[in-house]
Amino acid sequence: MTTLQDDRTEALIQEFRQRFGAAPHYVSRGPGRVNLIGEHTDYNDGFVLPVALKRDVRFVLRPRADRQVRLYSVEFGESGVFDLDALRFAPDQLWLNYIQGMAQSLEQEGIRLTGIDAVFGGNVPRASGLSSSAALEIAAAHAFLAAAGQSDLLSGPRIAQLAQRAENHFVGVNCGIMDQFISQLGRENHALLIDCRSLEYTLVPMPEEAALVIGNTRASRSLASSAYNERRSECEQGVALLQQALPGIRALRDVTSAQLEANRALLPDNVYHRCRHVVSENERVLLTVDALQAGNLTEVGRLMDASHASLRDDYLVSSAALDAMVEAMHSADGCFGARLTGAGFGGCAVALVKPGFEQAVADAIFEHYPKATSIWPEVYMTKAADGAAVETLHLA
Repeated sequence: MTTLQDDRTEALIQEFRQRFGAAPHYVSRGPGRVNLIGEHTDYNDGFVLPVALKRDVRFVLRPRADRQVRLYSVEFGESGVFDLDALRFAPDQLWLNYIQGMAQSLEQEGIRLTGIDAVFGGNVPRASGLSSSAALEIAAAHAFLAAAGQSDLLSGPRIAQLAQRAENHFVGVNCGIMDQFISQLGRENHALLIDCRSLEYTLVPMPEEAALVIGNTRASRSLASSAYNERRSECEQGVALLQQALPGIRALRDVTSAQLEANRALLPDNVYHRCRHVVSENERVLLTVDALQAGNLTEVGRLMDASHASLRDDYLVSSAALDAMVEAMHSADGCFGARLTGAGFGGCAVALVKPGFEQAVADAIFEHYPKATSIWPEVYMTKAADGAAVETLHLA
């Protein structure tokens, strides 16, 4: 049995047989992610430090002889069909657009695709800040490439860039590169330091003494989209104003905390605080890498706590639910540090935990968080996982 041929894949295979009357040929995987630190830095040319999750989206598929794509989504309980020669935005099936966008992006790269029959499903919670959309894009990319016999054609970073292009230009979400990059390039027991300007990346080993507990607030993220666009605009405004004194800068990535403080008078108060978060967060990412390499998890936890405070007080993207989740995590023994992860306003928080204390942190969440919010949370325990994969299925 190969890596991906487990009970989850077997359930997808059975669904495929029932819907298409034959066996699939391939299975592809795109994992979700959690960002250890480095929030709202990616679109400022900065640094991020995510890990891939064991939770993923998977396709089981069979190539077709024509250019038709026939899909069934297990989560949505819906079928979708499109023609590779007539891609059109589907307002009533938003999930279909991520897959159409991926197909368009691959063809724009000069790769001639073939149609597929596919069933897909995942266990990455949607709208939670764990990048279910990037997982879907990356899994779809490998499904299309396998069907076309082109699995070895593109580099991992290029696949991630094409997935980002699909989301930016077809779906219409102005996301950064982090989510697709880690979904494609993650490695078990490693975080991935990504330079979002150069796209250089470095695998950073996670100490054996490090485990992760993710708490899903299950709170509404209704403000996340509008606030995301507003924060991007404020950062761009900050760069434009700071260029009066620092003409060499291209993005907040190029500004140090000392330079920001020296030129604070150039900035409106709200813009200064947004810039202070991004500048200090970039510094925290690099310090976190140093601390991980030194095995200093106490320092990593301190930096995660500082990141959450900055996101709450300077960037204003936390929420009562996220703050309650972080407080609940901290109430348990074995928690080094905790912070919101993702765009904010809801979704998830992540805690760095001493192995063996994961359940204690989970218990603390279930005890304290509902009392503070009247919402029942979800909790996931994980370590850093491998990134994308595709395998040939060997079925009787």
